Amino acid sequence: MPVQSTLSGSVKAIDTQSDGKSFEQLRQECLQKGVLFEDPDFPATDSSLFFSQSVPVQIQWKRPTELCENPQFIVGGADRTDICQGQLGDCWLLAAIASLTLKKDALARVVPQDQSFDHRYAGIFHFQFWQHNRWLDVVVDDRLPSVRNKLIMLHSASNDEFWSALLEKAYAKMHGSYESLKGGSTMEAMEDFTGGVGEMYETKNAPTDLFSIMKKALDRGSMMGCSIDITSSAESEAKTSTGLVKGHAYSITGLEEVNYRGQKVQLIRIRNPWGQVEWNGPWSDNAREWNYVDAAEKTRILQNSTDDGEFWMEFEDFKRNYDKVEICNMTPDSLTDDTKRQWEVSMFEGNWIRGSTAGGCRNFIDTFWTNPQFKLQLEDADDDDDVCSVVIALMQKNRRKLRKEGLDLETIGFAVYEAPDDEDQQGKDFFRYHASKARSRTYINMREVSERFTLPPGKYLLVPTTFQPHHEADFLIRIFSEKRAGPAPPSPPEEETDEEKGLRRLFDQLAGSVRKTPIKFDGLSLSTCHSIINLMDVDNTGMLEFQEFKVFWEKMKKWIMLFLSFDTDRSGKMSSYELRIALKAAGMQLNNKLLQLIGLRFADDSYDIDFDDYLTCIVRLENMFSTYKKINLFSFITSQFLMLSMNV
Repeated sequence: MPVQSTLSGSVKAIDTQSDGKSFEQLRQECLQKGVLFEDPDFPATDSSLFFSQSVPVQIQWKRPTELCENPQFIVGGADRTDICQGQLGDCWLLAAIASLTLKKDALARVVPQDQSFDHRYAGIFHFQFWQHNRWLDVVVDDRLPSVRNKLIMLHSASNDEFWSALLEKAYAKMHGSYESLKGGSTMEAMEDFTGGVGEMYETKNAPTDLFSIMKKALDRGSMMGCSIDITSSAESEAKTSTGLVKGHAYSITGLEEVNYRGQKVQLIRIRNPWGQVEWNGPWSDNAREWNYVDAAEKTRILQNSTDDGEFWMEFEDFKRNYDKVEICNMTPDSLTDDTKRQWEVSMFEGNWIRGSTAGGCRNFIDTFWTNPQFKLQLEDADDDDDVCSVVIALMQKNRRKLRKEGLDLETIGFAVYEAPDDEDQQGKDFFRYHASKARSRTYINMREVSERFTLPPGKYLLVPTTFQPHHEADFLIRIFSEKRAGPAPPSPPEEETDEEKGLRRLFDQLAGSVRKTPIKFDGLSLSTCHSIINLMDVDNTGMLEFQEFKVFWEKMKKWIMLFLSFDTDRSGKMSSYELRIALKAAGMQLNNKLLQLIGLRFADDSYDIDFDDYLTCIVRLENMFSTYKKINLFSFITSQFLMLSMNV
């Protein structure tokens, strides 16, 4: 079911500490005991730093009170000069933090002001991040990794200021370790700081009014970053002759138009999170172009600019040198017009599970249809148009935290189809003969893929996928629309098709003398036979009487024919992705969650199910459906199915 949501707002954050205690409770306990907080959930040990390597140097975890005489949480207000990169390759995060400092209301949410090294100091601090449509409150102790009394991770230019270092630690805790923060997209952190929705522009293929789009974004409080693409890992963080760094995340902190020799020139201000290494071309800090700008305007724009990693450059030079612009908007309002809308947000969550719902992209037509499918209903056109504005954002969940298990970002995308009225889950033929009405521009290995569309009112089918089949991940979908994009009303399930027609000949071929105990069919295990007896032995004799067998055989004929229809090469196996159709044809309509459990239980490494397992599965489900149809079916079947699976 979709969940209504807001982009940020004043929603209370969820306490995340394993003992369930809030920041205030933990701080109060420490104050009463006269001790400094030590976080058991993120200890001051090597495991909190790295998961794939040993710590390269002798690191000491020290509190700010051990690093300077008079530590301060924030000195003179949090600003972008407080962010200097340390030894960790998380420039993407630092670029987002620098942008965050320009948005004071968002900063106040992420960095609560109810903490300091003076009033009620107990060695504990907390920060708030948006994750998977929830705000989380993350507490940390203030022990920071250092070498020779110097912080080795993110730090402020001021040696006595620690808010940014503690923020990085809290973000690392949320993702499992500092190492988990290596490499990423600035957009990812900007969304985690705001709950906003992202858009990306390629400067070489950007709209002609890109400057106006970006200016409007800054005016609306959006956060922005930019980067230069690399063609190989050898180019990562390579410095160019003009002072720019490839494969490195920068913050965009300002846009201006100035009068220069009688003409308007568009300028952009960019910040390198290293706190140094700047553009040395036209309009850099000491460039001669500034000599031709009005003195007052020059002073206002440059603001005593020094070698702090921040610089100006002409917008055309920016487009020539940089490749990508990432914009995180506080609302989904379009940056290409002046219309401001009231947005409704719907949310769906799901999983790609190999063997059942990990069907891959449209290139893999045989399994594409098995991906999760979500029905949307765009009921009303926008207030000023006859189409519906909608932004679809597909996000894969928890991939940074899973890096220690050898997993990384999947390549993801989605497609939108006009939905027929007949069924909730469309089959292979539907996608073979129907083109999508909208889709993501590309499949990409980023945490989130988002696109903006205008669609006529109607029912639609949204299909999120990984690029390759059999790749597993959890995902979240956010759908922003001016009018609520609710789920389409469910269609009643189809009447069960009559699979018994034409099976009389098969019965005549297979029927014969059947021994009552033990009942065995060629190739079936004893366990499967026991399941059959448990299903059909209504008089509890431990064997099947003729009438019981007669009822069972009518079912068995249908199940055999279903299996044969999918076992096209007569290998004795069928694809686990086809199990959904087989079960549905047998009158068993299951949801994705239960199908995923069945796939995990019965499919082999090649995502195939042999006849023995197929029959065991279908017999057990038949037993449960027939016996417990009047109670909460899903919860019962799930628990019973798992229990039975454990016993096999």
